[in-house]
Amino acid sequence: MPETRYARRGDDYIAYQTVGNGPPDILFMSAWFSHVDGRWEEPRFAAMLNRIATMGRLIVFDKRGSGASDPLAAAQPTWEDWADDISAVLQAADSERATVIGVGDSGPLAMLFAATQPQRVTSLVLINTGARLVQGPDYPWGLSGDEVERFLRRTRETWGTGGISDIFSTSASSDERYRQWWARYQRMGSSPGRSTTMARLVFAVDVRNVLSTIHVPTLVIHRKDFRFFPVELGRYLAEHIANAKYVELPGADGFVYLGDTDAVLSEVEEFVTGSRRSPEADRILATILLTDMVGSTDRAARLGDQRWRAVLDAHDDIVRGQLKQFRGRLHRATGDGMLATFDGPARGVRCAQSLRDALREAGIDIRSGLHAGEIELRGDEIGGIAVHIAARIGAQAESGEILCSSTVKELVTGSDLAFVDRGRHQLKGVPQEWQIYAVQ
Repeated sequence: MPETRYARRGDDYIAYQTVGNGPPDILFMSAWFSHVDGRWEEPRFAAMLNRIATMGRLIVFDKRGSGASDPLAAAQPTWEDWADDISAVLQAADSERATVIGVGDSGPLAMLFAATQPQRVTSLVLINTGARLVQGPDYPWGLSGDEVERFLRRTRETWGTGGISDIFSTSASSDERYRQWWARYQRMGSSPGRSTTMARLVFAVDVRNVLSTIHVPTLVIHRKDFRFFPVELGRYLAEHIANAKYVELPGADGFVYLGDTDAVLSEVEEFVTGSRRSPEADRILATILLTDMVGSTDRAARLGDQRWRAVLDAHDDIVRGQLKQFRGRLHRATGDGMLATFDGPARGVRCAQSLRDALREAGIDIRSGLHAGEIELRGDEIGGIAVHIAARIGAQAESGEILCSSTVKELVTGSDLAFVDRGRHQLKGVPQEWQIYAVQ
């Protein structure tokens, strides 16, 4: 996690972080609430930020009134207050000029800053946003007044519980682990009342008159199936900002780090750097461990949301601790399981044993599958047939059982690890039969 520093605006402190090296500098604008540390807890969010940091020096921050920054003295913040925050952060980071990326509700602020401080803005990137987010007499797109009030009421009533995630995170709507992070991120970012107040300001803004005064190079990207801020908002921006480049992409997620993130970031990279990087997969030999919580669906229904969330949090805390102990790398949290890799097969097996025992003490039973093979590494994500083999082997395991391929067994020859032959199996979707062993 990057080091958090503080910029000063008068007596107020504004939390910010930098990642990577420039030039160029790239300022990524947050939503009406954020937390500089909390965003790194979601692997997909972290992967997106790290990808942007390969294009230049990434700068992220919490606006005053949100996250790790000081509250604003005024009960009602203004856009000028938040524009001042941008200037303060750029100055503290020794950034003379930066590409400013505004996503969703942060888009209008990014446009205002580009129009009023063009000497500080190299270029402007606007994603899934609009100059005005609600309908008007001459602006038939966006939310109606009643829809805004329903959204604000729902925001206040569900804040800190994972509410409204379905609006912005369509592809992750059934991901319980993501919902738990989102709930925690909301609590870290703001309180129910404060977040509603700040969101109301977002829906009151109208920067259409500013668009003709934006003269920096501008890229507008919009996912055509994102319903909350419909695609017409992006088209309007492209039509009214001089020489703006417009790209329309498939997808329904409001957040860039969900859905086809690479499609969006490839457009941003080409715009910012002048070239589009072809992602090259690193292929390495690794031991893959997949785990799955036994009876999770029934248990979740029996416990109810609040108690089930406590079980998931306990599971994740134990997983992180065990992976750290055995030098494992977490690639994916699946809500009721996880996917990790190890640079040595014995460490992978011993982690599976220790993890099973630690979770059992916490009242959680898991099944585990291990395989060693070549994987395709793309940032924090992995792929390849070896991952599928480990998953299919794990699916054969009973509660508390650790199964592995013959490859793992052979690679730990000479260790004190013991195995029991479970016979040859045809794994679904995997060529040929595989010899499977149970770890004692």
